[in-house]
Amino acid sequence: MSVIYDSSTGQYSLHTENYSYIMLEKEGFLLHLYWGEKTFGDCTYMFREQGRAAFSPRMENCDGFILDDVPLEYPCWGRADMRTPALEITNPDGSVIVDLRVKNRRIEKGKPSIKGLPAIYVENEDECETLVVSMYDEVSNISVELYYCVLEKYDIITRFARIVNKGNDTVYINRAASCALDFDHINFDVISNYGTHCRERQIERASLKHGRFIMSSRRGASSHVHNPFMILTSPNADEVSGDAYGFVLVYSGSFSSEIAANQFDSARAVIGLNPENFTWRLDSGEEFTTPECVLSYSSEGLDTLSYNFSRVFRERLCRGKYRDIRRPVLLNSWEACYFSFDSDRLMKIGDSCAELGIELMVIDDGWFGKRDHDRCSLGDWFVNEQKLKGGIKRISDYLNEKGVKLGIWFEPEMISPDSELYQKHPDWCLHYKNRPRSEGRYQLILDLTRQDVCDYVFESVANILREGGISYVKWDFNRNMSEAGSILLDATRGREVDFRYYLGLYSVLERLNQEFPDVLFESCSGGGGRFDVGMLYYMPQVWTSDNSDAIERLRIQYGTSLVYPMSAMSAHVSASPNHQTGHVTSFYTRSNVALTGSFGYELDPTSLSVEEQKMVSETTRLFKEYGEILAKGRYHRLRDPHNEPCSAWCTVSEDKSVCIATYVLTHVRMYGNNERIKLRGLDHDAIYKERFSGVCYRGDQLMNFGLHAPISHEFGSILWILEKVEQ
Repeated sequence: MSVIYDSSTGQYSLHTENYSYIMLEKEGFLLHLYWGEKTFGDCTYMFREQGRAAFSPRMENCDGFILDDVPLEYPCWGRADMRTPALEITNPDGSVIVDLRVKNRRIEKGKPSIKGLPAIYVENEDECETLVVSMYDEVSNISVELYYCVLEKYDIITRFARIVNKGNDTVYINRAASCALDFDHINFDVISNYGTHCRERQIERASLKHGRFIMSSRRGASSHVHNPFMILTSPNADEVSGDAYGFVLVYSGSFSSEIAANQFDSARAVIGLNPENFTWRLDSGEEFTTPECVLSYSSEGLDTLSYNFSRVFRERLCRGKYRDIRRPVLLNSWEACYFSFDSDRLMKIGDSCAELGIELMVIDDGWFGKRDHDRCSLGDWFVNEQKLKGGIKRISDYLNEKGVKLGIWFEPEMISPDSELYQKHPDWCLHYKNRPRSEGRYQLILDLTRQDVCDYVFESVANILREGGISYVKWDFNRNMSEAGSILLDATRGREVDFRYYLGLYSVLERLNQEFPDVLFESCSGGGGRFDVGMLYYMPQVWTSDNSDAIERLRIQYGTSLVYPMSAMSAHVSASPNHQTGHVTSFYTRSNVALTGSFGYELDPTSLSVEEQKMVSETTRLFKEYGEILAKGRYHRLRDPHNEPCSAWCTVSEDKSVCIATYVLTHVRMYGNNERIKLRGLDHDAIYKERFSGVCYRGDQLMNFGLHAPISHEFGSILWILEKVEQ
């Protein structure tokens, strides 16, 4: 069993294949004891009440716990714990006290879904065992159920909380975290992502110091700036050794994750909805459920932690037809022609796609309304017949005859002030009455807290898809929230907008998934501004960054790989010199960097030289042959472009029969040392033959000595494909 409760000691033991998570029920409190390598037996000795009071009060007339100095599983504000709480509520009497005590517990087979929210799922109940600990405040009449879902074979535990108002009066939730966890030391490094548009998910690593280390977004999206995950490691941890603890929030809106080193050299991690712009009115009998937090631990460094997350997100978060198969090779029209296209131009691009073996052509921004620039028409989701004579169906039919499928770009959550929709419904955007409406990219955000607006968004997209011929949708979101009010919500619910917005968005996406199961949806937000597992539940891949430069992408894709599966990362070969950076990079390097789980092109195929056309055809054939391995294989980071003048990685098939490895030199060093790239994850005793050179190697040689990488020019690269041969 993966969940065990010992009533004689009050110990809760959660076991995955490789680690244990231990808790203790004592004096009505749920205490955290241990999270680490697998252990069994009586662990109650691990709890030590040290009595470090200082100015921190004791409970129950100085005979109870010092709450400020015990490890709590779901700490609350208002009594004597002065650290960051998981739950903070304003009661009808104005107090902010919540005093939860364990009332009962139950263990269930399977894993519950969360109404209205994305979450990890299981395909049969034997994959998961769920512990539900029920806690209650006798004065406030607040009930909280803590859910611990253990996916044993995935080395994953998920957590969320269900809060119920069982009193007769209204209360207000000011903070409701998905997960809180106390450690008995502060000997950690904190690994996080930071970034901006076109420079997403850069890695930052720092030693934990006293005080609060917070990564968050108040932008109405998970954002380019921070990403909703946090990793804690032992100071000596690297890719293959040391302790690594990971927390990932399954949510796409404003979030907060923090780790605080406290006065007694203990640490508390808290992750969930951002409380800085959140309050939820909870009337009598109502309930509120937090988004899910996904936890994993590795004693073998970051490589294994990343594998745990990427595997469960690919296999038990992503859904639908495309979850387990190679994604189609696509070409996006944006960098080929931007807004300047018509039917003839697109069909010529489609001709080139067919000749080069590209399977899907995507019409990006500019096909609808009167959209010849980015200052109008969002919300007017009808075809611009002046550009596309005969409509989308004509292009789709033309492409299908040539064996090429059609994709299309939408930005359904937005509305342009210069649009027919805005003239009809100026109140449909997020706004406050009598306040200015700030525009970003000349657009406002539709109010998805409203059912009528959600219905319009759904029908707008569905009507285009119902015409047939579209097999792919790129769903964009190109600004952050401001003046985020809804005229249908009264003042007591004004700080519910962010969360209600995402409940509305998720409901629209669920309806589209159900009606169009054969359409591949790709999420985008100026590239990676909403690259999170909440969106992956509805869309199994994301446009990783608007920055398509191969060298810039090395860091972006490296940072993204910390928790996300490669199949989720869309990467395209763009033109050289690059439209954004001016970098001049060989086609070979550009294609090597883009050969990830979801591959395509971001260029004009009609302007390619004969030699470039040949390279496109060859690279496309390679991806078609190895794309499933790139999507489903185990990814290993071999060299770090954040700290080294190069980058290297490899992907190994599940049966270890194929390894695809890449090395890119980003900075030339005169008379540099001989470069060797040691691979990982191979069969030690097997013989592998390299596809392009024909040279054979033993698996142990490839991992212990490695492969020579004799690159002497900047932005040069090598791609190796090693396949196991019969001995």
